[in-house]
Amino acid sequence: MSPARQLPLPLPHEPSFAPEDFLASPSNAAALAMIEAWPAWPAPLMLLVGPPGAGKSHLAAIFAARAGARRLRGRDLGAIDPEAAAEGGALALDDADAVAGAEATLFHLLNFARARGVAMLMTARRPPDLWGLATPDLLSRLRLAPIVEIAAPEEELVTAVLTKLFSDRQLQVEPALVAYLARRLDRSLEAARALVEKLDVEALSQAKKVTRAMAAPFLTSREE
Repeated sequence: MSPARQLPLPLPHEPSFAPEDFLASPSNAAALAMIEAWPAWPAPLMLLVGPPGAGKSHLAAIFAARAGARRLRGRDLGAIDPEAAAEGGALALDDADAVAGAEATLFHLLNFARARGVAMLMTARRPPDLWGLATPDLLSRLRLAPIVEIAAPEEELVTAVLTKLFSDRQLQVEPALVAYLARRLDRSLEAARALVEKLDVEALSQAKKVTRAMAAPFLTSREE
């Protein structure tokens, strides 16, 4: 007979976007330097590009706090008034590549921001040429913006992120196990978050601490 499993409750785990919680590393050093350089930017519109979970939203939140910026999301652009959104001194647009269906709104938002001297940070997974934009003028405008990229995370950063994620969920995991997971995990912070979420559920359902045997089924076959 299989051992009884507890039914874990889906408790929310909201990430902290406080500046002191950002884990700096060589892979994100250029992006962090760009945020800290504000308002001495080379252009009023800057693009921050990186893979999912790389810290783009965290950096956008840090920028918003520093600049007093209004925060928007690409998927919500269809519901905003671009002229009203461009009021104030700064804007942070997260997931700008999720603009499908609202290209006209984004184009007008950029025009209003430029006319009013509004500093604007946009985050996306890929450069604008890969967004599938159908508005040539919008693409031309975005191509003028300097792009700062976040590279794939180093193993040391993945280890630090795993440690923090386990701590946030109050999971006690031995450092040797964290190092083992970092070596075997796909080199992605999104993969680290997904793994910790799965192990949290598994540990609760088994009422056991996280072990290598528990983690093994969730890992890919990366070489050590």
